[in-house]
Amino acid sequence: MTIKRGIFVCHSGALEWGTGKVLEVTASMATIRFNDGINRKIAASHFATLQPADAAAYAPPPEVSPVVKARPTPRTSKKK
Repeated sequence: MTIKRGIFVCHSGALEWGTGKVLEVTASMATIRFNDGINRKIAASHFATLQPADAAAYAPPPEVSPVVKARPTPRTSKKK
């Protein structure tokens, strides 16, 4: 199987990760975002463990918006 950017794969040794979308491919590794929300780097020597997957099985993790903390009002010093 040829690993290219944008294809969907599953890792035969870690099915709990779910389906993944290939984000980047270099000569030595591929970066894949899996359904569990974690980006993993798979070495080129382990590409044989990747199997083609159905695009419909991929559910991108929900975008988490950063939590905005309320800032306390600054204290004013008392003049003596």
